[in-house]
Amino acid sequence: MKGFSFGHSRSSTGELVFNTGLVGYPEALTDPSYRGQILTLTYPIVGNYGVPDTQELDSLGLRTNVESDRIQVSGLLVQDYSHDYSHWKSVKSLAQWLQEEKVPALYGVDTRMLTKIIRDKGTVLGKIEFDEQSVEIYDPNQRNLVADVSTKEVRVFGKGNPIKIVAVDCGIKHNIIRLLVKRGAEVHLVPWDQDLLGLQYDGLFISNGPGDPALATTLVQNLRKVLESDRREPVFGICMGNQITALAAGAKSYKLPMGNRGQNQPVLNLLTGQAFITAQNHGYGIDSQSLPPGWSPLFVNANDGTNEGIMHDSKPVFTAQFHPEAKGGPTDTEFLFDAFISLIRNGKEVSIVSVMPRKEQPTRRAQVSKVLVLGSGGLSIGQAGEFDYSGSQAIKAMKEENVKTVLMNPNIASVQTNELGSKQADSVYFLPVTPHFVSEVIRTERPDGILLSMGGQTALNCGVELYQSGVLQRFGVQVLGTPVESIMATEDRQLFSDRLTEIGEKIAPSIAVDTVRRSMG
Repeated sequence: MKGFSFGHSRSSTGELVFNTGLVGYPEALTDPSYRGQILTLTYPIVGNYGVPDTQELDSLGLRTNVESDRIQVSGLLVQDYSHDYSHWKSVKSLAQWLQEEKVPALYGVDTRMLTKIIRDKGTVLGKIEFDEQSVEIYDPNQRNLVADVSTKEVRVFGKGNPIKIVAVDCGIKHNIIRLLVKRGAEVHLVPWDQDLLGLQYDGLFISNGPGDPALATTLVQNLRKVLESDRREPVFGICMGNQITALAAGAKSYKLPMGNRGQNQPVLNLLTGQAFITAQNHGYGIDSQSLPPGWSPLFVNANDGTNEGIMHDSKPVFTAQFHPEAKGGPTDTEFLFDAFISLIRNGKEVSIVSVMPRKEQPTRRAQVSKVLVLGSGGLSIGQAGEFDYSGSQAIKAMKEENVKTVLMNPNIASVQTNELGSKQADSVYFLPVTPHFVSEVIRTERPDGILLSMGGQTALNCGVELYQSGVLQRFGVQVLGTPVESIMATEDRQLFSDRLTEIGEKIAPSIAVDTVRRSMG
């Protein structure tokens, strides 16, 4: 397979992996968990927002915009590289950065085909090879990659903070340190092979990192001594930290067929039943069935059923295979850092169950039997097609719930108006979406629910007028989905600005005007 170079012209070899994230390549490329790997980005366009200042430091002396002090991948493969970039924080192109760090990269590669090969065949080794630069394929997982990326000396962050946390550096991401310090921790970052039993700390943290956890034997043995001792200080592990903790407890690890790398992996908390969307980057997993007595799975992957975290049944020890610190990805599980700190502060008085967030009671579902869907009208090809798609999906979902649907002003080329099929509306009205005509349809059909958000601006504005005039209330029609009050708050730009200001959210300065002259002034 051939491609066009936009990085450094140097042959390289490694394990071929893919990441499904849509954004976040500066963070992904600098994640130490990618050491020794050739990264394939499945999102087709890469480089369009350039690269921020990778040397900028925060108040802790950590890199502000990236997750380590260098690019960690052995190579990068993308389908389409954007030579033009634009972002308010960008200072250089992705190509410039790769060349500066001497990392090879190719575009014009069929990343979809590569991803399918990895998915179907499992672990794949590969190489990026330039003319007259032959290189042998090498499996980076044969060596202890943790030792390559770990700090060589003890470093302290947040000095003077009241909670002392020893963090074992297996390839720690900068944002993990940042989030611990933010919560009042003085973080002592120690090498991967540091003896742990003799150290004094309030909490012990085992970080993320690359490669095969079974090769970090010194760390596994050191942590086993801690777990088998009578020490009661809380222990928290992330990613590689989950695997190391499980191995130290006596469980077994194994190579995943293709790994989980991306920003949208669903995980279930087995204590509460809650589901979270998580960022992940790992090629090895833990066999939950091999956990010894006294240990239990804490999280499980909702896609493939693999282990996503463990906990001790009586000691304050727990782990997460995913990345609650994000960077990039969702921050849904950042609460795990709060749980760790709560265990430290409250000692024997709390359990892992008690520091986990309680599952919220589900919102009461609206009881409706017939719903009016306001459509987007006859559109040109390629114009606002998202409303046709969302409307057809809404009709499909309601029919699955045995709810009758009335469709008004659809795009006649849409599947919403199929004569046959599961997406067909029960009744269709080809009328303009105005308060007058919608009121007449409501009077005729007597729906008890209405969807405003499937027809664009016209449907939203009409819904607001119907609400303000009392038509919806008079006929007992519930607005499903986004409440009218929220629509009004977001459609009125001044009101929207005021609401954001109330909660301290930053927003570009603006004023609302009602004439051309005022807009020019």
